[in-house]
Amino acid sequence: MKVLYTAIVQAEGGREGRVQSLDGNLDVNLALPKELAGAGDAGSNPEQLLAAGWAACFQNAMHLVAKAQKLDLTDSSVTAEVDLGMTDDGGFQLAGRLLVSVPELDHDTVEKLVDSTHAVCPISKALEGSIEVELTVE
Repeated sequence: MKVLYTAIVQAEGGREGRVQSLDGNLDVNLALPKELAGAGDAGSNPEQLLAAGWAACFQNAMHLVAKAQKLDLTDSSVTAEVDLGMTDDGGFQLAGRLLVSVPELDHDTVEKLVDSTHAVCPISKALEGSIEVELTVE
């Protein structure tokens, strides 16, 4: 692999700490959500950060795939949902869903576009086979 970019982010304090990129462009306080027995304080969490990165990466890849096919995605959106769950053996596992909306295209065209995009999006490729992934066209 020819490396094009390296993101470097340091975490301090775990799920109730802070993450900061070394270039200073990302600086996020983390807080444990109420659903995980946290106080629900202001702050993000690793699942939200993964969902944000995945949605943005997928939509960008989708625009690249659509451009090659001369498709218009002006009003498109991608929503990512990332679940944190507990396995039967007491461990933790992630699952994720992408909900894709492209109102200007018919459903079948969007499904084909989503499948093509899932095969090229770097984050989708990293997650595929590691977690349960569901793709939905809205």
